[in-house]
Amino acid sequence: MKLPLQITWRDFEPSPALEADIRSHVEKLELFYDRIMSCRVVVEAPHAHHHKGKLYRLHIDIKVPGRDISVTRDPAEHHSHEDIYVALRDAFDAAKRQLQDHARIERGDVKSLHKREAT
Repeated sequence: MKLPLQITWRDFEPSPALEADIRSHVEKLELFYDRIMSCRVVVEAPHAHHHKGKLYRLHIDIKVPGRDISVTRDPAEHHSHEDIYVALRDAFDAAKRQLQDHARIERGDVKSLHKREAT
């Protein structure tokens, strides 16, 4: 892993297994898009007042040339996020889609809005 990675844990103890999974996801993003400058991942456990199982919140910030990519997976959106690994996978899938979009724009595969309006 070449890029600076910051992992922040909120409201629960860090897990070596979870940290290894996060690093694995980041390495896959690096293989897909090698111009990532930094990545910050915030893993947050819910407060204890939930009636059902814990729903985890994840936030990923990725800096690439010319853009900051930000992904948040909120527990209210997905009840499958009672499993932290599912929440993590979903958040990194969303980050990969945004990186794909950025790479397409960078390569010129996507016409600009101005050009589409002219045609």
